Amino acid sequence: MSLPHKNEEYGTEVYWDKRYEQEAEDASFDWFKTYADVAHDIRKFIPSRDARILMLGCGNSKFSEDMWEDGYKNIVNVDYSPVVIEKMRNRHKDARPEMTWEVKDVRTLDGLDTSSFDVAIDKGTMDAMMTSSTDVWDPPEQVIKDCTAEVSQVIRVLKRNGIFIYITFGQPHFRRRYLTGPHITRDTSLEINQLGESFHYYMYTLRML
Repeated sequence: MSLPHKNEEYGTEVYWDKRYEQEAEDASFDWFKTYADVAHDIRKFIPSRDARILMLGCGNSKFSEDMWEDGYKNIVNVDYSPVVIEKMRNRHKDARPEMTWEVKDVRTLDGLDTSSFDVAIDKGTMDAMMTSSTDVWDPPEQVIKDCTAEVSQVIRVLKRNGIFIYITFGQPHFRRRYLTGPHITRDTSLEINQLGESFHYYMYTLRML
């Protein structure tokens, strides 16, 4: 795995394209938690295996693959790196043909219809957009703009009663601002669950009402 010289490179398409080009065709990496770590919670929040799921910033994670093996077949995976999308499409096209792979920026989600998904999942993607800032208390305007743009687009594509699941190491007093506020244009409810025992992660669940 090619690590960046500076943390803020995690938020650039150039870094990710280069990294995915250098990695083996079968390489995979999961940020924070694997599906096995959170499967119990995912099954609770997504009881229907027929749910249409949007995986935001999928990278080459095995999270979608493991969800597919658990019965969630209708998954649309998006990432702004065409390199990784092509690799993942080729990797799964025969074994998991129901899953689709599309080049999209989570801040715009161009081409995805309004109210077309039951679930959207972000595991580390929004966090990557925050790496340009070293001040979690007072992030720069661009970080706020990027993160609220993603959440606004997620709200647009979710159906009524749809849910946005966001998995992060970010504590509520640093992350709540992106899931509440004037950019939230629909009635929603927010639930926050702590994961892990020593180093804590969090699962934020924003439900459309």
